[in-house]
Amino acid sequence: MATVHGSTVDITTEDGTADAYLAHPDDGAAHPGVLMYMDAFGLRPRLHEMAERLAGAGYTVLVPNVFYRHGRSPVVELPEFIDPGQRPEVFERLGPIMQSLTPELAVRDADAYLNRLADFPETAGGPVGVVGYCMGAALALRTAGAHPDRVAAMAGFHGGNLATTDSDSPHLLADRIGAELYFAHADQDGAMPPEQIDRLEGALAAAGVRYKAEVYAGAHHGYTQADTASYDAGAAERHWAALLDLFGRTL
Repeated sequence: MATVHGSTVDITTEDGTADAYLAHPDDGAAHPGVLMYMDAFGLRPRLHEMAERLAGAGYTVLVPNVFYRHGRSPVVELPEFIDPGQRPEVFERLGPIMQSLTPELAVRDADAYLNRLADFPETAGGPVGVVGYCMGAALALRTAGAHPDRVAAMAGFHGGNLATTDSDSPHLLADRIGAELYFAHADQDGAMPPEQIDRLEGALAAAGVRYKAEVYAGAHHGYTQADTASYDAGAAERHWAALLDLFGRTL
């Protein structure tokens, strides 16, 4: 793993300024770009660590605060260890913020995020990768659908509501995607039940999208997040292996 440099940066969007975390190898070279979408708990030390680990494998990683319209990070104060079962007030505060990020706003923001990522001298030209966690998986899928010419690979981990019956469900973008996709669902995740997994895979297959989808047995929603009660070390390491394999082949 390369020595990594991390810093806070700002991204100018149509609606304001999004704070973000940038991590890249500290070698003076340009590396393939990766846009990393946060989970609902937001931009925090755990996501900094994940960005730095990915950067250490040879990527320039940008993690935006997608809730920037509600303030800079942390938008919602969080305990050091997040146990939603004991702290329902966290989700009570996050719920309206999450709902306010409409698909239209998310796609508009993705333009700004990708443009900012491309502008860094540490980012190599060429296609980028996108990865998202929890709600970030849907944002990643929407970004891949909106930018088939720029996104070569997209991964989603313990994503929720990726294939609902709503008219704006993320899976309906399948026929616009040019990237290779990877999904790792948790079998203990009520936000992505079997019928949604089947609906997602059906749409991807019908559209001829290159993809792989796996269900991690025994894992819960949020299994990659070490600062939460949902963390599963084995599933998290499996996610790293799959993510690095995908990006290593495509970027």
